[in-house]
Amino acid sequence: MMENVIEVKQLSKSYQGKQVLKNLSFSLNKGMVLGLLGANGAGKSTGIECILGTRKKDSGEVHILGKDPVKERKELFQRVGVQFQDSNYQREIRVDELCEETECLYQNPADWHELLKKFGIGDKEKSLVKDLSGGQRQRLFIILALIPQPEIVFLDELTTGLDARARREVWNILRGLKQDGLTMILTSHFMDEVEALCDQIIILKKGETVFQGTTTQALASSKCDKFEDAYLHYAGEGEENEDIW
Repeated sequence: MMENVIEVKQLSKSYQGKQVLKNLSFSLNKGMVLGLLGANGAGKSTGIECILGTRKKDSGEVHILGKDPVKERKELFQRVGVQFQDSNYQREIRVDELCEETECLYQNPADWHELLKKFGIGDKEKSLVKDLSGGQRQRLFIILALIPQPEIVFLDELTTGLDARARREVWNILRGLKQDGLTMILTSHFMDEVEALCDQIIILKKGETVFQGTTTQALASSKCDKFEDAYLHYAGEGEENEDIW
């Protein structure tokens, strides 16, 4: 029997009377990867923040590992990893100092030395975070999300700034973690990445779900030959789209 680890029902959020997320609903089993897709301003960030409980929802229900992310935040903190694209850290902190600070927050942390090696930045332990390249910082932020040895991890534009080879190396690492049972929710503007990693996708347009299913189903229902074209068909990228949140 598959173990359901995330359940979201009719999740909605408005700002100043403008609805930016409407009735988002999905469930995710252990070891599955969900791609939450859409143009900038489509409601992806608001959705993730409401799911995590870091932003107050207007309505709907969310359960992560059977728990309420607002009322039981402390317990879930030990079991969920989060990597945001725009992570802000002290400019003068070293990589090893940041990893050690993160390690201290968790009861059963992973060996961050090994994670640095695994992601190809093992030689950067003593480097200042500000001196890392964009791609190296992005890999570091993924590592920080994996230090708690989470059961679920949220990844925001996980391979932005990486070259093609590095992106595929990260994909292979995440595939291995998925086989070990790690559940993931990711956002991405790279459709090859979505095809490579995601079991299910949700495409948002102006806060509403315009497609939910697999990449294969998106191709079939859009009658497109390439998934990127199917995504554009649903998401309306290139159309006028207010950057809401």
